[in-house]
Amino acid sequence: MKKVLATLVISILMTFAAFAQNAAPQAPVNPNAPMITFEKTTHDYGTLTKGGDGTCEFKFKNTGVEPLILSNVTSSCGCTVPEWPREPIMKGKSASIKVKYDSNRIGQINKTITVMSNAKESSVQLRIIGNVVEATNGAQMPQNNLNPGSAPVAK
Repeated sequence: MKKVLATLVISILMTFAAFAQNAAPQAPVNPNAPMITFEKTTHDYGTLTKGGDGTCEFKFKNTGVEPLILSNVTSSCGCTVPEWPREPIMKGKSASIKVKYDSNRIGQINKTITVMSNAKESSVQLRIIGNVVEATNGAQMPQNNLNPGSAPVAK
């Protein structure tokens, strides 16, 4: 009985020791760090026709002190291709991230573009939304030319 109890106590102590963590000291925040400020973080295409222009642009400005460097810009899907400036953006200067969505896919658009940089907020999420519909080729369904409130006439 004593061996079982001792084994149980040692197991509990080892479990607590395994999960005990020391908080890592936080690096001091650089007061001169660059800051990335976007004009908008979501672009709504509205309704696009299949094969339509799926390009948009996210304009931003370095509102910090030090040069802003975009280290990586990735999209949540291969149908969305971002293009971003590789050179440092100096204090007070603006630039943009161009995004091309492949509009040959019918349906809702809801994609995320992640911007990684040396800014105080090192990761920023941008979104594109909208809906892609089939092109109509100018042909429309025939419509009944009834006056509002009139009843159909039986033949």
